[in-house]
Amino acid sequence: MKELLILRHAKSSWSNPSLADIDRPLNKRGKRDAPRIGALLRDQDLVPDLILCSPAVRAKKTAQAVSNESGYEGEIEIHDDLYPGDPSTYLEILASSPDEIDRAMIVGHNPGLEEFLDALTGESARLPTSALAQIRLPIHDWAEINQLPTGNLINLWWVKELK
Repeated sequence: MKELLILRHAKSSWSNPSLADIDRPLNKRGKRDAPRIGALLRDQDLVPDLILCSPAVRAKKTAQAVSNESGYEGEIEIHDDLYPGDPSTYLEILASSPDEIDRAMIVGHNPGLEEFLDALTGESARLPTSALAQIRLPIHDWAEINQLPTGNLINLWWVKELK
């Protein structure tokens, strides 16, 4: 069995309208919320073996804060194709992941993440900023994810519901 964590980036800032969308940073709330997700991963013993991330500034800052707080020891892999991201791209990148990775995490954007979660599980779920979904996949090799198995949505956390 493989496990996938899907994390939507933390809340970003719109204060500088001259910035390109990909360059938008986290706002104050995003800087506060991202480490809370990292603490959740640590406390729930869900630290990933691999973090795959969009090149957008807000996604990279989210991934770094989560990594720091969770105790993740690997490199954060930035994939240009994860911006803005769509389900087929997520599948392609995960399918090429090393099979010794048991738990991977993708940090990305909507609407692609919600569509991807629906494609993997058959369940529609809203993913507001900093939302984290935990999916168990009935596969042994990441290449099998291309067959769109029916995964099980195990947990869905919204940061505003965390204590």
